[in-house]
Amino acid sequence: MTSTDSAQTPAKAPAKDPWDLPDVSGYVVGVLGGTGPQGKGLAHRLARAGQKVIIGSRAAERARAAAEELGHGVEGADNAETARRSDIVIVAVPWDGHGDTLRSLREELAGKLVVDCVNPLGFDKQGAYALRPQEGSAAEQAAALLPDSRVTAAFHHLSAVLLQDPEIERIDTDVMVLGEERADVEIVQALAGRVPGMRGVFAGRLRNAHQVESLVANLISVNRRYKAHAGLRVTDV
Repeated sequence: MTSTDSAQTPAKAPAKDPWDLPDVSGYVVGVLGGTGPQGKGLAHRLARAGQKVIIGSRAAERARAAAEELGHGVEGADNAETARRSDIVIVAVPWDGHGDTLRSLREELAGKLVVDCVNPLGFDKQGAYALRPQEGSAAEQAAALLPDSRVTAAFHHLSAVLLQDPEIERIDTDVMVLGEERADVEIVQALAGRVPGMRGVFAGRLRNAHQVESLVANLISVNRRYKAHAGLRVTDV
């Protein structure tokens, strides 16, 4: 190669730093199922970190009562209003109401970044066990029901007890984030990183969500045996 050829060869762009995440502080976050333990805990942590949060419920009065209890500027509304007013919508409803809730909010959730954190589980005398929805996972069901939304999956492995405890300053855990578009995944990673001690880690596309959702059954077993509130840490990243 001549010096002239070398000069004309475009320089290869440097690889993007995977930890160079966007500023998400200005986004409004809605939490569907925000009066339940997981949703209320997530709302508490994000609002405490300075995020604008609206919690949703089927009954607006119940959502407003929960919001008043949380403080930190949290507002309460019914699910439809929460979806309309939010930029990012976390789905934290019970599994048995997951499909019906999302189906009823398809219009309000159009164009929104949806973060599904629902774990399809069953329980019997032997403990918790994973269920496999027809679509493959709760997140894939959400994507099928919300074709005009940008669906991701995250926040599955967090202890509601720790999230809601006002005496705990840090939640030392990683959040597995799955999605189809890198930009959407990075927004959710950055949102997780707003909580002290928490880190969002890319964990694949939505087709891999079943394994992530299922792992909660194992964590429940860990917690029962060791009287703990176990989370996850990903090493070497």
